[in-house]
Amino acid sequence: MIAPIDVTKNVFEAFGAHDVDTIVQWLHRDIEVEFYGPDVIPYARTWKGLPEARKFFETVLSSVDIHQFDPEEFICEGNKVVVTGHLRLTAKSTGKGIESDFAHVITVADGKWLRFRDFMNTVEAANAFSA
Repeated sequence: MIAPIDVTKNVFEAFGAHDVDTIVQWLHRDIEVEFYGPDVIPYARTWKGLPEARKFFETVLSSVDIHQFDPEEFICEGNKVVVTGHLRLTAKSTGKGIESDFAHVITVADGKWLRFRDFMNTVEAANAFSA
């Protein structure tokens, strides 16, 4: 079976390519996505199950222009993977920028993402999406 860190690197590669179909292939049917932040961020909430997870990734990719999304470190212990990095985005709805370090905490089960939690400077994101 593929190692959790390799599963995660495959998802990141597909995200960078804006390939939601490939992302979804690496997600567990019981996936739970948690993006923390206020409602002004279009993708800030908990998304449960494959259809909602697909919608999460589609919403992220349709609501921001990605200028930089650099994972810097992948840390794996057992079925947990933590990815730290830096991003620079523009909210399409306002044209305002978002720049933040991020940490993603991923749980892998049966060779697929079971849980994905996203931590970043949500103040930056909220400001970017606010008119």
